[in-house]
Amino acid sequence: MKILAISGSASMESSNYYLLKAIQELFIGKHSISVYDSLSEFPLFTPHRLQEGIPLIIQDFKKQLIAAEAVIISTPEYTHNIPAVLKNMIEWCTHSGEFDRKKVLPITFTPIKPRGEFAMQSLLFSLQTLNAQTVAQLPLYKAEETIEKELILLSNDTKALLEGAIALF
Repeated sequence: MKILAISGSASMESSNYYLLKAIQELFIGKHSISVYDSLSEFPLFTPHRLQEGIPLIIQDFKKQLIAAEAVIISTPEYTHNIPAVLKNMIEWCTHSGEFDRKKVLPITFTPIKPRGEFAMQSLLFSLQTLNAQTVAQLPLYKAEETIEKELILLSNDTKALLEGAIALF
C-alpha cells in the first residue's frame, strides 16, 4: 500500500518527523511510506492566493496526496490545538477534495498524557470537514518511547498499536 505520512510540526527537527521515519522503517517491505515534512514552506492560505493560482509546492504536495492510498498525520499539540502549519495545509486542501474518502490515521505525539487530546479533537474535526475516512486515532507519548537524538525506537506496545491501525487501511 502507498502511504503518505505527514509531519504536522512546524519544526524541521520535530520528534513527529522522526516518529514517522520510525513508522516508515517498521513497515519496510510491507508498505511504501513516504514522509512529508515541508508544511512550514507552504505559503499562507488566503482566498486571494487561491484565485492567483496554486503555488508549485502545493501542487506537488497535492499530487502526492492524490497518489497515496492512505495518509498518516502525526502532530504535536500547540496551545491546545494543531500547529498552524498543519491547519494551513488543511485549508489548502479544503476546496479541492484531496482528502475526500481518503483513509487517514491521525496520531498525536506529545511528551506525556493527557497532552495531545485537544490537538486530536481539532484534527478530527478538520478531517471530518474534509470528508476523510478516519480509520483510528492514536495518542502516542514520548515518555513511552526510547528517543536517541534523531532516532525513535518504538516500544513493542506501540508497534502493535501501529500494526493494528495500519491493518485498518
